[in-house]
Amino acid sequence: MCFSDLQNLLPTALIWIIHVKPCLSGDAVSATTTDYTEETVSGDFYEDIPTVCGKESNRYFRWWFIPMLFTIICLLGLAGNLLVILTVIFFKRLKSMTDVYLLNLSFADLLFALSLPFWAANSMTEWVLGLFLCKAMHTSYKVSFYSSMFFLSFISIDRYFAIAKAVSAHRHRSEAILFSKVSSAVIWVMALIFSIPEMAYTDINNNTCSPFVSEKDPLRVSLQASQIALAFLLPLLVMSFCYSCIIKTLYQARSFGRNKAIKVILAVVAVFLVSQVPYNVVLFWSTVVTGAGGTDNCNYDNSLLFATDVTQCAAFLRCCLNPFVYAFIGVKFRHDLLKLLKDFGCMSQERFYRYTYSRRRSSAGLDTETTTTFSPKTTGLSPKDEMMDI
Repeated sequence: MCFSDLQNLLPTALIWIIHVKPCLSGDAVSATTTDYTEETVSGDFYEDIPTVCGKESNRYFRWWFIPMLFTIICLLGLAGNLLVILTVIFFKRLKSMTDVYLLNLSFADLLFALSLPFWAANSMTEWVLGLFLCKAMHTSYKVSFYSSMFFLSFISIDRYFAIAKAVSAHRHRSEAILFSKVSSAVIWVMALIFSIPEMAYTDINNNTCSPFVSEKDPLRVSLQASQIALAFLLPLLVMSFCYSCIIKTLYQARSFGRNKAIKVILAVVAVFLVSQVPYNVVLFWSTVVTGAGGTDNCNYDNSLLFATDVTQCAAFLRCCLNPFVYAFIGVKFRHDLLKLLKDFGCMSQERFYRYTYSRRRSSAGLDTETTTTFSPKTTGLSPKDEMMDI
């Protein structure tokens, strides 16, 4: 009985297997195909493939913008700072601390101006001048940059003692020139020391002279952070303290030349802020972005590069503005400069006397001859003379 039932069951099982298995296989294939298709359509297969951020617009901008601006800055920087150096040396004007600092500031800005043609070439095309000139360009830039900012700080300190602490400064009048020369030498040495890291790491990377292998190089964070701290924040704090104290002293002084002296101070501070603050803000934010691993937003990255190029050119203007703000604004210095131009045949004697005679008449009773920067209030120099007649 059982055997006969088993015989009837086997054909039925075979028929079921034959008909049902292809259906299951077809459903499985259909399901697999459907799942694959849905996964391909719903998921972006190309998301994981890295794309290159195009820099064509930045390259084109640098191709026409940087050579034009760098040429103007270089020519004005060379002319202005050479005139300051020749005037100081020709008339032996090293009679005060400010004269010493001003001469060294002009040498620092002159060194920076001489490096600008190499900067322009490096920004436009591939670097082909070799490793030695590559390191020399970056080293000269850093040394001149640090020394220039330090000399600006020491000029503000000198002005602070000359006006706000004139009586106490007069007691150290004999040591003033020696101190200015020693401190100037120390400033140059410190600027060179602070430039050693960039000097060591600068190399020709991707046919470009740079201390950084890429835009996301971690070394960029440490170098840029140290530059912001030492060459911007520190001078900013020193200059803010000194000039705020000077303005306070001038407001308390009863002199009809104080308003003009305050305008000179405001011009000095304005030039520093306008030229340095935008660049350092952009540099700080670029450092933050690099420290966070960079950005994958191509438009944001390009905009940051544009901002860096524009604000950097504005910061570079300092090398051609410093002679006008710190030297040519002084009455005695302008007189010596005009006399130098007359002696070199660049100005007629008639024009020289006409200009100097009109200046003497318009400033009679206001301007005095230059004395040492550490002049006490009892010498009779007005605050305006202390600020302008450097």
